[in-house]
Amino acid sequence: MNCHSLACRIEDLQPEATPQDVARLCLLLTNEYADLEQLVDGPTLQRAWRETGLRLQLATDQHAAMAQELEELASGDPKSFTQEQIWVLIRAIKVQSQILQMYVGHPLLDV
Repeated sequence: MNCHSLACRIEDLQPEATPQDVARLCLLLTNEYADLEQLVDGPTLQRAWRETGLRLQLATDQHAAMAQELEELASGDPKSFTQEQIWVLIRAIKVQSQILQMYVGHPLLDV
């Protein structure tokens, strides 16, 4: 199986998906499965597609929540950050690291 055939199969599973969504899922699936032949099996592909979609949605939700917190944090004076605000920054770095790890396909340094 190659990326084109994987994209076609994803479009069959999720006909309303945008080309960007299909490309994103192809990237994430190819990062997760070194041997794409594992995804030829319909039930295996459906399970992998569902799990990957859930991980992507979770990461997207975490990113949106963290972006909101960072937006609020950016309106303050960094010289007077509280300990809680510093933890917000650390969590934001962790979320960004997890998202980047999903897209590059290998573990990054643990932050």
